[in-house]
Amino acid sequence: MQGTVDGFSYGIVTPVAAFLMACLGGALGLRCTTRSLRHRDSFKAGWLALGSTSIGTGIWTMHFIAMMGFTVEQAPVDYDRPITFASLAVAIVMVGIGIFIVGYRGATALPLVTGGTITGLGVATMHYLGMAGMRLPGRIEYDTLTVALSVVIAVVAATTALWAAVSVHGFLASLAASLVMGVAVSGMHYTAMAAVSVHLHAPSAADTGATAGSMLLPMLIGPAVFLILAAVVVMFDPLLVMGDPDPQRPPARVPHRPGVPAPRRVPGYGEPAHWTARPAGRGSRHAVPRGGHRSQDW
Repeated sequence: MQGTVDGFSYGIVTPVAAFLMACLGGALGLRCTTRSLRHRDSFKAGWLALGSTSIGTGIWTMHFIAMMGFTVEQAPVDYDRPITFASLAVAIVMVGIGIFIVGYRGATALPLVTGGTITGLGVATMHYLGMAGMRLPGRIEYDTLTVALSVVIAVVAATTALWAAVSVHGFLASLAASLVMGVAVSGMHYTAMAAVSVHLHAPSAADTGATAGSMLLPMLIGPAVFLILAAVVVMFDPLLVMGDPDPQRPPARVPHRPGVPAPRRVPGYGEPAHWTARPAGRGSRHAVPRGGHRSQDW
């Protein structure tokens, strides 16, 4: 028999909570990726790893928060723990591959498309592997065209997110990019859920909501705590929070006044101090004023 599917059994609560978790994971991942691309220091791999883990964990948490609102009226819904956590590992690994490609190959078109495709396929694989862990007295079927549309949305969303990581400057722009990413990931999820139909073997009078909710909630605690801790780590780095100035903008020139030594250049936050200051010695000359007198450093 055909099962009656309800993806919003808790109303708007689960979609909003899922959207917020997707935005949080996306924001952390974007800032960490930006940090690694613009400042190539010894922690580059660490920032990329933190970014990919944040995005993968945020997407996985979003998926299963949304699935807490998924019920089948005539049957209980349960989840297989190994498959459920395997979907988390797949999300982190495949998102990580895409981010590391962009992080080490640069922000040109080919790495962006390649990394975005791998990341998007990872998001889609996580979703359908998580659905494969669902247990109910029946079988789940999918509409092929809707599934294909969800995969396309995932790839486009992932590519856009990586582009934003290398193109967006400043806190407000990054916040807007994370909101767009949250909308795209949530849209991919609910598009994929629109492809689902359930065929039950036999009707059941069991409680449909208690089993799924009590099963998923404990599993979501660990990933949610990780995202909170990652947010704390990011908050301790002002460059990750506020961003940095546009690297294409030339530094402002300070007018030099006769008789005043030129100011020494101090490297900005996160900028490698590869320059060396030349000590002023006898005979070093500055600009010559119109009156003809030269100012010298003695």
